Amino acid sequence: MTTEMVRIRLMDEGDLPLGMRLKEVAGWNQTEADWRRFLALSPDGCFVAERTRAAGQEQAPVHQGVGYEALGTAVACVFGPIGWIAMVLVDPGHRKQGIGTRLVQRAIDYLEHCGVRSIRLDATPLGKPVYERLGFRPEYELARWDGVAPYVRLESNTRRAEDFDLEAIARLDQQWTGTPRRRLLEYLFRQQPGAMHVVEGPDGLLGYATWREGTVASFLGPAVATVEEAGQSLLDAMLAACAGRRMFVDIPWDNPAATRWAQARGFAVQRPLTRMVRGDAVCDRPDRLWASSGPETG
Repeated sequence: MTTEMVRIRLMDEGDLPLGMRLKEVAGWNQTEADWRRFLALSPDGCFVAERTRAAGQEQAPVHQGVGYEALGTAVACVFGPIGWIAMVLVDPGHRKQGIGTRLVQRAIDYLEHCGVRSIRLDATPLGKPVYERLGFRPEYELARWDGVAPYVRLESNTRRAEDFDLEAIARLDQQWTGTPRRRLLEYLFRQQPGAMHVVEGPDGLLGYATWREGTVASFLGPAVATVEEAGQSLLDAMLAACAGRRMFVDIPWDNPAATRWAQARGFAVQRPLTRMVRGDAVCDRPDRLWASSGPETG
């Protein structure tokens, strides 16, 4: 099959079974709620690659366009001047045919059309050379930590976030991530009420953290904190909410305090990730990022 036989179209809710099937084959952690969040936040940036269905393939997965076989997905999200690419998934039977590259290029074209100055993604070691060929360069390294959330004693300085906290949470997040993610943070806040926590100081918020359900494990993040004590307390609050359950957390190696926290809580490195950028460098502070929101949105 040549890539000329492949077309790329917008994804919609009818493609949710496709997204779930592909991520399950890949062993990823996303839920249907995650796919719905992508569609809500970036309806024009969610893509499906498909080709004309060959004779004798009547049982192949098909959604839009009778006679088309779905092959893969990609998602591109816009956060002001920053774009993110994620969920690049290709059916195992159609890999190494350039389909993933086509999907990433379509995502790049979409983000550039939206006027972003920087396009970011988190790459696995396998994907890193592919992205380098498309003009991405490494920024810094992260590690996915995997473990069972231990039972911890909650500190009294954390509390559940309220509606009135959202503006301050968004400002703090943008200060240290360099990315205006208010819409994402509000969606996460409303998607799982009570999950997001904050720590306050004399002059305002010192940090926030949240977690969400996953199909393989609960996912801790995003979490941002300006001081070590606040970061530890917030991540412990997330452990308390998920005690006894498997949990993932993605932490930059440039945050040694968060790394020490993960080690002390019995987590182990599952795999490395490389944050990459195409275009302008992003002025962020990975030493203040206690937990990434995941490869989907940083």
